[in-house]
Amino acid sequence: MREEFWFHFPFRVRYSEVDAQAVVFNAHYLTYFDTAITEYFRALGYDYLGEVARTGIDFHTVKSVVEYKAPIRFDEDIEVCVRVARIGRSSINLALAIFAKGSDDLRATGEIIWVATDQTTHQSVAVTEDLRALIASREKALA
Repeated sequence: MREEFWFHFPFRVRYSEVDAQAVVFNAHYLTYFDTAITEYFRALGYDYLGEVARTGIDFHTVKSVVEYKAPIRFDEDIEVCVRVARIGRSSINLALAIFAKGSDDLRATGEIIWVATDQTTHQSVAVTEDLRALIASREKALA
């Protein structure tokens, strides 16, 4: 499964992220996903804030899914993998996976769905052709 992802972002689990059993508290998985998605778009060369300011279009999260496969523990090195699995008219489906650093030891999977939204009207709008092309330049399954 790891080979499906070109982008991997590293984390080291901090004490503040674990519960009383020294396992990552469930809500932090979404924080890991969100941070890795931001870094994914940075790695693509996409100027997220610049595009929002220029176009008035931003993405709203409409779905978040986390499937917990195995515990992640305090001080462990992990990698969050991100890829765009699908682009609809106005939506982007992001697939995520968390692995122990440098291994195929899968700890969690996830899905995040974003919808492109005009920030004035709050209505969905089409994902821009420029962003589609940028994503397709790295996500060969979408080219």
